[in-house]
Amino acid sequence: MITAQALKLSMSKSARAVWELLPILVAVLLLAGLMVPAVPLLMHDGLLGQGDWLDTLVAAGVGSVAAGQPLVSYLLAGELLSEGSFTGLGVGDALAGLRPVVEIMTINFALLALDAIINMSTKIPFMSGGQFAMPLVVRMPGGVAKQLAAQHSHRLEQILMNVPGMRIAVPATPQDAYWQLRQAIRSNEAVVLLEHELLYFTRGMLDTTLEPLPMHCARVRREGSDLTLVTYSRMVDLALRAAERLGEQGITVEVVDLRSLRPIDWETCASSLEKTHRLLVVEEDSLFAGAGAEVVASLTDRCFYSLDAPPKRLAARELPIPYNGKLEAACIPDVASIVDAASALARA
Repeated sequence: MITAQALKLSMSKSARAVWELLPILVAVLLLAGLMVPAVPLLMHDGLLGQGDWLDTLVAAGVGSVAAGQPLVSYLLAGELLSEGSFTGLGVGDALAGLRPVVEIMTINFALLALDAIINMSTKIPFMSGGQFAMPLVVRMPGGVAKQLAAQHSHRLEQILMNVPGMRIAVPATPQDAYWQLRQAIRSNEAVVLLEHELLYFTRGMLDTTLEPLPMHCARVRREGSDLTLVTYSRMVDLALRAAERLGEQGITVEVVDLRSLRPIDWETCASSLEKTHRLLVVEEDSLFAGAGAEVVASLTDRCFYSLDAPPKRLAARELPIPYNGKLEAACIPDVASIVDAASALARA
């Protein structure tokens, strides 16, 4: 075995100088890359649920939320651009008793953080026999968003849905984004918030005084009797616009916003389907092995004898999203394609 001392003696004079400076260089790099950006923003003026910091989504992590304890949050700004690293730091913070909120700038880069998200955050509570909670929130903006091309237009819900222990919220309105982020921060389990990038440009009602729905509860956005349309995220808005057009044709569509992809509120979906007897699932993700496949399979098991026609799915085409704007638009559902699919199913 070559010892450190023997290795040092075999080096040239310049190499030995670098060797001796190595610990100092490592310390400087760590200080510059990790500690300096972690600027403490101590906020002792309120508990979780009070103050402006959470309302404006400034905090990257929060401290204890036990009743009567002060809130301490910090913003980890300017972190090294390494999704695997800072998501792993979030897991460590959660184990240490904090409530970190990790934002991955776009879901496409979440592929680099899947080890921390899938292999750590969802498995540590199980492997520790419940000794460790995992109050981690990971925000992931994603979806097809105006010519970002193939590598920046991912929808990865089908990957995350297949992970036991993972919770996935998919807000479609400002109200739900407000509610579900706050609920996710309070949760003691790992929660991923899938936020569609195009929804950042939409406006809607926000009432901070309303009693929130449970984080994983589906919601009927429009009532109808001819067909149940189940969808989530940005497709909710398109589905509602399609339902308006279908109403002009005499077809009343009940639009169910899932709001959550794991767990899924099967009771709300089944209740609607038992009323309308027809099911259409619309998603921006790929058709093969997507969220819609799970929805159709599970609701068919639950409501088979209530169906008057085979359930249908409408989803993205099976190819990478092109950069060209017209081709991009042709790859994913739009209002017209939803109207056509729903109209055909209603008359089946």
